Amino acid sequence: MSFLELRNSRNNTKAIISLHEGGRVQELQFEGVSVIKEQLDQKYEDTFASSILFPFVSRIKDGHYYFNDEEYQFECNEKGRKNALHGLVYNKTFEVIDQELHTDSCSITLLYQEKEKSKGFPFLYNICIKYTLEEDKIIVSIKVNNTDKQPFPFTLGWHPYFISADLHNSFLHFKCAQKIQFDTNLITDKIIEFKEEAPYQIKDNQLDDCYVLKNNSIEFSTPLYRIFLDTNTKENYLQLYTPTNGQEIAIEPMTGISDSFNNKKGLQVLQPNESYEVKWNVRFFKTGSKNEWKVNQKKIDEDLVYKNLIQHKRVKQTPLKR
Repeated sequence: MSFLELRNSRNNTKAIISLHEGGRVQELQFEGVSVIKEQLDQKYEDTFASSILFPFVSRIKDGHYYFNDEEYQFECNEKGRKNALHGLVYNKTFEVIDQELHTDSCSITLLYQEKEKSKGFPFLYNICIKYTLEEDKIIVSIKVNNTDKQPFPFTLGWHPYFISADLHNSFLHFKCAQKIQFDTNLITDKIIEFKEEAPYQIKDNQLDDCYVLKNNSIEFSTPLYRIFLDTNTKENYLQLYTPTNGQEIAIEPMTGISDSFNNKKGLQVLQPNESYEVKWNVRFFKTGSKNEWKVNQKKIDEDLVYKNLIQHKRVKQTPLKR
């Protein structure tokens, strides 16, 4: 079995998971609206669409790095550039180890066990992906276990492409004050100040940019739907990419940046027998009547305001009244 499908009882919310392509979300649909959809004119090995990025995100310059005074060399797999790209698990086959079915949700848990030490990353690990699908939300939970006798460096990310009926008139909203400046090889050069402009209309801009987020929430608004993507990590970076002549955008939450194994930005070290967990939530809101929009907007605004106030310790932790 290569694919699994999660769906609700009304068959209008579903997720298709590809087991042999790194356990990625191949398609995602909420209330009959496609949010992630396989592009038939593009190959997965070229797009890495919805892949889980581990043990590194983005690129490593020349595939080369040092860790604990040892020198390592990844295979350089980026077409047209001499970089190692998007980690090692995007093309691995995952197995199903658990599944749950509830009245208002369903979930599956997938596992990949690395049992052979590679030249570029001679460490052993397990990685679990749990997908939980609700009527208007998908939760992507990742847990990495170091099963080796040595510590190893890592960053972790997700590479989903979200489609829009009109990308020109779609908007992004996130909070940041810094942006990653790349060199011509798309390797981190330096971090520069960034004047926030929100909401940001995509228009005809060709994006391949990375930002240092001030919080863990990202909004993407299209003519048909809005999504809010948030995470539970302290290390929050955002990569945005728009393919040429497409109606989709890669919105990639990451715990590190391009060449983290060398510049150490966002880089973490996992000790033997220890684990690291990250969770990404994607909440969906369908564009509808003005009343529906106002109700949804009020709820979202209240949630975000309350969350920000809690983070800044300005209010007591009591529920907001609806």
